[in-house]
Amino acid sequence: MKKGLSLLLALSLAVFPLTACGSASAADGGEVVVYNWGEYIDPDTITMFEEETGIKVIYDEFETNEIMYPKIEAGASKYDVVCPSDYMIQKMIENGLLAELNFDNIPNAKKNIGEQYWEQSRQFDPENKYSVPYCWGTVGILYNKTMVEDPVDSWAILWDEKYQDNILMQDSVRDAFMVALKLNGYSMNSTNPDELNTARDSLIAQKPLVQAYVIDQVRDKMIGNEAAIGVIYSGEAIYTQRENPDLEYVVPKEGTNVWIDSWVITKDAPNMENAEKFIDFMCRPDIALKNFEYITYSTPNDAARDLIEDEDIRNSKIAFPNLSEYHNLETFTYLGDDADSLYNELWKEVKSS
Repeated sequence: MKKGLSLLLALSLAVFPLTACGSASAADGGEVVVYNWGEYIDPDTITMFEEETGIKVIYDEFETNEIMYPKIEAGASKYDVVCPSDYMIQKMIENGLLAELNFDNIPNAKKNIGEQYWEQSRQFDPENKYSVPYCWGTVGILYNKTMVEDPVDSWAILWDEKYQDNILMQDSVRDAFMVALKLNGYSMNSTNPDELNTARDSLIAQKPLVQAYVIDQVRDKMIGNEAAIGVIYSGEAIYTQRENPDLEYVVPKEGTNVWIDSWVITKDAPNMENAEKFIDFMCRPDIALKNFEYITYSTPNDAARDLIEDEDIRNSKIAFPNLSEYHNLETFTYLGDDADSLYNELWKEVKSS
């Protein structure tokens, strides 16, 4: 979900540009066309896959689910493997854009992915027919211990006037409304106009306190002590703590989003067999471990977690929280086009207020 570590990592992925299908076929194994979030894979795993299978990987990146979806829907670019988030997978299933997976050809998925992640996936893929969990995490508050003296356990601190111009919010309609909806005791998947209007009013009231609405910059600003508090994804929090030990991450008591990004195969994938081989390779424990160490977003691959040598990371409550210890956790679901339009209209009102 919302990835990004540095320009260097982005450049390292540039060695896998998208080309026209058929123009980069390997001599013996053909190709597979992959569409993934930016900076969301260890480039070495691509090289390893190509060397082991003889299959050429044609690689392209997207920044948001909303940018990715219309390209898949239009079918202009013949992608084989895509990595959408939970609610977008539900939308793609409902609109007939995904192929059912043949798990006989993806044995590492059922063997290595933890049962709790398959159970969570049922919220958007009820029979687990279309998707294989790749990364997961929570959304919470990152704060600087040297700049914040108050206890941090609630979304309400993001409305505290003493932190004016030191608060960072996500520049994302669903994430921003998730915070405001949870603050007011509502579901983050609400379609109730009264509840959404209340959330909008809360965000408008908060706006004078917000230094910036950002995505990847939350990480960079917090590392650089440019803000005191920010809404962030748990995978980014792990990275920031490596760079700045004054930073702490918490899941607020009102609840939050637990998300999953998963591999899927498009309905008319030109390279179905190679797509299955690619997903199976990514579910191999050593490969899942390499990707976890590279991008720092939590892996649902239990066998890979067992391979983590650093005990502090292997047992980290940020990387691998015991979700039963938290309350009111939800996964985003697809709410329908009418609800999407309402959210977007209310978000425009917040941003223009």
